[in-house]
Amino acid sequence: MLVQDQWPDLDSNADSQMTAAKESELLERYAYLVKRAAAHMRTQTGVVVDMDDIQQIGLVALLSSIRRYGRDADEKFAAFAFKRIRGAMLDEFRRVDWRPRQLRQQSHKLRDMSRSLMRQLGREPTESELCQALNISSDELLELHYITQAEAMDSLESMLEQGMQQTAATDEKLSQTESTLMLQKAMASMPSRNKLLLQLYYTHEMNMKEIALTLELTEARVCQLHKQALDALTRKLQHS
Repeated sequence: MLVQDQWPDLDSNADSQMTAAKESELLERYAYLVKRAAAHMRTQTGVVVDMDDIQQIGLVALLSSIRRYGRDADEKFAAFAFKRIRGAMLDEFRRVDWRPRQLRQQSHKLRDMSRSLMRQLGREPTESELCQALNISSDELLELHYITQAEAMDSLESMLEQGMQQTAATDEKLSQTESTLMLQKAMASMPSRNKLLLQLYYTHEMNMKEIALTLELTEARVCQLHKQALDALTRKLQHS
């Protein structure tokens, strides 16, 4: 659990003119963002986490967002806060080893087996073919897809964070704008399927299960396609 001194001091920000009562009001109004981000991240990683811890981290990020926004909450605040809340949760997932070593090893086996079967078959293997080759169940396959997808997500977001730190490090709003422009430029030349998957996840904030229902695909297939889209986007950003 978080300790008390991790909460920002209400009196420490000399530039803030917001009252404690106003902050409490905004925390209550936008608390739904914390629950949404927690569900989003939990589906991404495919693991069971302590939701109390994750939501407390989200609340800290929400309070920080309220103070850093620099003006009264308007129609753009929710998107601003959601990104910061999600980022704080992602940092926590990185801090703790949420991927057991055995699962990481199995995810690497999944990657290698997928490539091997693709060479043999001349096409992407089906879920049943992968399960048979790895001697695992469909539920286990889904969990491995979530692990490999989370690794790709971590790689992409780490690269974006490094770019934001190098560019306009003293102006957070400018660096976020440049990061958004980088993503838009890289996505512009991607296949429509890849763009759709990324837009559903990032723009519409849908989780894998919701995307699967929307596209009438299995959840495992959506995870697989989403990882491929993330890998392609990362490569484009690296060479941009």
